[in-house]
Amino acid sequence: MNRIPALVIGGGPAGSIAALRLARGGMRTLLVERNREGHDPVCGGFMSADALRLLRQSGIDTDRLGGVPIGKMRFVVGKRLLEAALPFPAIGLSRRRLDSILIEAARDAGAKVDFGRTARAIGATRSVSFADGGIAEADAIILATGKLNLRGGDRPGESAYGSAKVGLRRSLRPSAGCAAELAGTIELHLFTDGYAGLVLQEDGDLNLCLSVGSERLCEAGGSPDRLLAALADEAPLLGERVAGGMPRNDWSSIARIPYGWRARATTPGLFRVGDQAAVIASLAGDGIAIAIASATFASNALLRDGPAAAPAYQRDFARRARWPLAFGELLRGVAESPAWARPAARLISMRPSLLAWGAQATRIAAA
Repeated sequence: MNRIPALVIGGGPAGSIAALRLARGGMRTLLVERNREGHDPVCGGFMSADALRLLRQSGIDTDRLGGVPIGKMRFVVGKRLLEAALPFPAIGLSRRRLDSILIEAARDAGAKVDFGRTARAIGATRSVSFADGGIAEADAIILATGKLNLRGGDRPGESAYGSAKVGLRRSLRPSAGCAAELAGTIELHLFTDGYAGLVLQEDGDLNLCLSVGSERLCEAGGSPDRLLAALADEAPLLGERVAGGMPRNDWSSIARIPYGWRARATTPGLFRVGDQAAVIASLAGDGIAIAIASATFASNALLRDGPAAAPAYQRDFARRARWPLAFGELLRGVAESPAWARPAARLISMRPSLLAWGAQATRIAAA
């Protein structure tokens, strides 16, 4: 069995950018992705200015992404609508589109890509076993499996952060009226113990993402559609937006999202990136930017100092992520409490400059 200098597990933004940068740096790299074709995970279709800037730093032509320009944010609390101009450029873009372009870029840089291979466990001597019975050994593993853990590679200390939140996602073909209302806008609907985000994507679909307490979902019999119906009094406009759209796929979900968690330690040769490095509240809108930043730091450390650099990289990234994640948790707490959400949204509508301050507070600048 030939050892691979760098094995990247996961073909999302963090994994693809790590593979791209390692291959471009001259390191033989294998990227494995469990899906055989593009898909949209439980993730918003919003990309901030930081994410776009970090992609450009990795040589990605962001004009090629074809995202829908977003210039405005709308807060909806009950029947009250508050708007503010975004102080930075942003786009609406499906993860299906983003991931396919980044994987293609990694392959063009020289990385080998294997689709349809599911990693099951990380063993001793940095070996990885796959569902197809195969085993790979690597000098360095870049763990980019998002919020999903592998046996032997569980996120340390995650249980202290594992919340009772559930992430839900569905794509809709919006009505003409809904599409017109949401043109150039990201819309956030705030309600007790959760929030929902709506944004148009490059394919014309409306991306609907919810973060909600598991108890509320259980009260709805575990049905996201019943949950939306139950939210009619708290979020009437959300119900109208969804009722006017045609579902494009089934609901996808993920439970016990460890918002606020960050990896503070690792073993030599195991580099955690993306949600395996830090999990910021989705409301902050910087999840993809943080994923790309972590991949940038990890690949730089591996190319510069080899597999032994993993623990130092992880400690350094945890330090950088500390306050952005803490601020993200503050935003989440405010959004999920109507008593705080209403005055906060009103303040932002009067002082749009607070959005720029908030974006800066959740930013992890890449080296």
